Amino acid sequence: MTAGATTARFDVSEKTVAELQAAMQSGKTTAQQLVRLYLERIAAIDKAGPRLNSVIELNPDAMSIAAALDTERKTKGPRGPLHGIPVLLKDNIATADKMQTTAGSLALVGVKPPRDAFLVDRLRQAGAVILGKTNLSEWANMRSTRSTSGWSARGGLTLNPYALDRNTSGSSSGSGSSMAASLAAVAVGTETDGSITSPAAVASLVGIKPTVGLVSRSGIVPIAHSQDTAGPMARSVADAAVLLTAMAGSDAHDPASDMADLNKTDYTRFLDRNGLKGKRIGVVRGQLTSSSDLVAALIESQLLVLQAQGAILVDVPEVPNTYKYADSELTVLLYELKADISAYLADYGPAAAVKSLADVIAFNEQHRVQEMPFFGQEHFTSAQAKGGLEQKEYRDALANNQRYSREEGIDQVLKEHQLDALVAPTCGPAWLTDLINGDASGGSFTSPAAVAGYPHITVPCGFVHGLPCGMSFVAGAWTEGKLIAMAYAYEQASKKRQPPTYAKSVNLNALQSQRGKI
Repeated sequence: MTAGATTARFDVSEKTVAELQAAMQSGKTTAQQLVRLYLERIAAIDKAGPRLNSVIELNPDAMSIAAALDTERKTKGPRGPLHGIPVLLKDNIATADKMQTTAGSLALVGVKPPRDAFLVDRLRQAGAVILGKTNLSEWANMRSTRSTSGWSARGGLTLNPYALDRNTSGSSSGSGSSMAASLAAVAVGTETDGSITSPAAVASLVGIKPTVGLVSRSGIVPIAHSQDTAGPMARSVADAAVLLTAMAGSDAHDPASDMADLNKTDYTRFLDRNGLKGKRIGVVRGQLTSSSDLVAALIESQLLVLQAQGAILVDVPEVPNTYKYADSELTVLLYELKADISAYLADYGPAAAVKSLADVIAFNEQHRVQEMPFFGQEHFTSAQAKGGLEQKEYRDALANNQRYSREEGIDQVLKEHQLDALVAPTCGPAWLTDLINGDASGGSFTSPAAVAGYPHITVPCGFVHGLPCGMSFVAGAWTEGKLIAMAYAYEQASKKRQPPTYAKSVNLNALQSQRGKI
């Protein structure tokens, strides 16, 4: 049997990490063949066909890396569940290889980091094949007050594979779109507030935003160190658990990760179909009432699934005190953005022409036609106007945010009702992309966990007129394992993930469906 014949018969679409690993173990395929198959899908779906435009750059060494891992498998056996598995990384995660790390900005084109991000090093040690980088909302969606998610000056606009005229949400737009289309086995995204969980929800994916510090931020182009984290984006809870296990760990260069080694574990041991049995889950009613009728009805139907799996549902009106950090969250992000960008450029971009946020602002002005054809850099200029992290305004805002999001927020509601977790709709369905007016998002459940630095998992929970929706599971710090167990039990009972259709639009179908009911 020739390698070509083997490749032709093996379909990577919707395959799990476990299925890919089993196929390599049995000799049905190899890491090299998997790389080739995913590259073929990227060519056919991302660069041609529907042209999702989710992959910003390919790793020219992916095939040779895969070949070496195939040889190692034969001589020593696999390193673990990610051995030979192709992975995509968001293009704000540094790699010390032939690829660039640009955060989608022309200001960083050509910049090669001197070393891998800590999480990339961990993935390489686990035997993963870094297949390429994904497009993102430029600078992780922290440039403008009226940006269009999924667009960057370097990468252009990424499309939603469930309806090409709909938005991917941000900022891990390419990671979400590429995973929905099976352009790699798993992907890594990053989140400051919603940038893993929202793109995952609108792409019928599982997204895990870990406790801040479980995964090192070293080598990730930052927004704000008090909220930034990387996390898995995958088509199943099991795949996300495998990826999180490989990435988690303490890093001497990231003080927030000091507790990671004490809290990390093999998260696949929490893949329990009975993970909901006896769990007290708070249904955040305020999030349902603020959602559309269709989203609320969908979530109500899925609450019955939770109950059928043994969960005890407790209605809670809201997560307390979210309004007390609704404005001060941005204050913290602006202060930290200014400080953290300079620190990243000094460490991971020493050869870059830009050395500070002020330099990036000037670059964007000088290249306004390319960098700002649709929206500006209002957040950048506001951040530049801030002082240093010693300022009272910053210190007071950070203390306020942590108090009201943690002990007088998520911790309070969990303790008051003796809850294991909170559930709510992650966000609404994807909105129509509008480069003129910007995003039309709203009603998401991302901020409480994001501001607190607590874990948040979204799982596919169904569709509204062909557009995916997600259900969120949130709990206190370092509870990833418990949340994975609940998310997995729900996923296995509901089975709501569906592959994309690459429809040009769902609007006509929705209109025809409604007319049929009149």
